[in-house]
Amino acid sequence: MSELQDLTIAVLGGTGPQGRGLARRFARAGLTVVLGSRAAERAEATAAELAEVTGRPITGASNAAAAAAGDVVLVVVPWDGHKELLESLREALAGKIVVDCVNPLGFDKQGPFALKVEEGSATQQAAAVLPESRVVGAFHNVSAVLLEDDSIESVDTDVLVLGDDREATDLVQALASVVPGMRGVYGGRIRNAHQVEAFTANLIAVNRRYKAHAGVRVTDV
Repeated sequence: MSELQDLTIAVLGGTGPQGRGLARRFARAGLTVVLGSRAAERAEATAAELAEVTGRPITGASNAAAAAAGDVVLVVVPWDGHKELLESLREALAGKIVVDCVNPLGFDKQGPFALKVEEGSATQQAAAVLPESRVVGAFHNVSAVLLEDDSIESVDTDVLVLGDDREATDLVQALASVVPGMRGVYGGRIRNAHQVEAFTANLIAVNRRYKAHAGVRVTDV
């Protein structure tokens, strides 16, 4: 936790349910958080709401400004705009730990399914677009509903963290573990990100069938 205290956590796409929920939990844990959005005004409004409910100073800005301000930058944006956004922020994200949380999913009458990605996964796409950044994949399988529910004190789930940079994956594991009930677990190198992203489709199917907000637990670790 001490290594995170002096860092700013930026959440690009921070006005959506997943980004907003992660920002909420990180702020409650005492971390410095800045929300990013395509519209700075929307980010500022959401940040003000979160600051009020958490009692923590959270700021909002455009995605570009948030990327520039963050030491660790989470990418929690829709898959459709993923590559375009990262290309536009390549310079601002150089040298930083970039945590890709995006799941490339499609939906049809049969339910959710994983989309094919030319680079292999969203995380691998981020690594290809951002060669000067330290790209890590994480937070793919965490329920936004649980993250945003203030009546739930403990979010009981593991977060699989994937990456080729040991120092970066260790820090992101620590970031996950600041949330009560949550644990960061190393899940392999970036080349293994596809199945972790794709598994979100299975979790959505589970949740629809059982009316739940299921997550992942890794046993015997």
